[in-house]
Amino acid sequence: MKLSVVILNYKVQYFLELCLRSVEAAISSIDAEIIVVDNNSADGSCQMVKNLFPDVILIENKRNDGFSKGNNIGVERAKGEYLCILNPDTVVAEDTFLKLLDFSTDKDKLGIVGCKLIDGRGNFLPESKRKVPYVKASFKKLMGNPEDYYATHIQENEISKVEILVGAFMFLKKSVYQAIEGFDEDYFMYGEDIDISYKALKHGFENYYYGDTTIIHFKGESTLRDKNYARRFYGAMQIFYKKHFKKNVLFDLFVSFGISFVYFFRKQHIKKIKNVKRYVFISNRKSEQLNKVLEKEVVLQQNLQHIENESEVIFDANMLSYKEIITFMDTNTLDATITFKIWPKSSKFAIGSDDAISRGEVIRLA
Repeated sequence: MKLSVVILNYKVQYFLELCLRSVEAAISSIDAEIIVVDNNSADGSCQMVKNLFPDVILIENKRNDGFSKGNNIGVERAKGEYLCILNPDTVVAEDTFLKLLDFSTDKDKLGIVGCKLIDGRGNFLPESKRKVPYVKASFKKLMGNPEDYYATHIQENEISKVEILVGAFMFLKKSVYQAIEGFDEDYFMYGEDIDISYKALKHGFENYYYGDTTIIHFKGESTLRDKNYARRFYGAMQIFYKKHFKKNVLFDLFVSFGISFVYFFRKQHIKKIKNVKRYVFISNRKSEQLNKVLEKEVVLQQNLQHIENESEVIFDANMLSYKEIITFMDTNTLDATITFKIWPKSSKFAIGSDDAISRGEVIRLA
């Protein structure tokens, strides 16, 4: 078998369904399997997978032991030569895996490959490509200056060697995953992607950022920024430094006593109030369901031209490919008041997220 896609899920049923629809389309011409590991969700995720995706291998954990252990469990079952570690709140293009398999074929020291990530509004996510987070860079990031944390020297659409990649999408050979002993289970959430990227470098492998394919990472679902985010993230960094570098008393004190103080004075994200005046349904079919559920006007269009401000665009994946949807979101120059949702093929809802901080929104159509 060529590829195993491992998706760790925790209480994101609707995003998981969208993700699986896109992955199914992306592996249609590949000898591949999908493995969903569920960390004891109570939202109907497992039953949804059983009902709608009978060919998916479903592993139902009885408790939530975190990101690292959940993915390690999934990889143990994987039969593919290559792995893709994928978040459930992502959407991949139909040719994403084909491109990465082709790219990886002639790389002798291939480590981990990442791709370009955008959020639910089409904004580039800088964590797609990062540097090793040394103490100074991490401190500056916490204070609001991420220049030394992200790999800003690499262009968004470039293909280049990179040090650190993000755990929402990691493509690598299973043999490499095994050689670097997978994800370190000392990390529950956050930091494990930095750790595994750095381990790959230490073992002599070369990591790559592949900016020629783009995926959506709604992000707010799996990395919700609550008041404890800084403590969890920098606690994970403390594990990383203790494991890979000499003891740093200054940083230990910073983590132990400074996080709450600094986080309190950080610039906080303010969620903008959304004012949707109309919905634009990009489709070749009318939908009485949308007209019934949505209170405002629903405009039917077969193209993405002449969309007015303060509109919410609903992409019909029965008509559009996921690549077409992703490409439009990635390259659109529309007004910032325009938001997006995707109606997955054969599904009964439309879903999206307006930024990388907040949870997504679901329009139920049945």
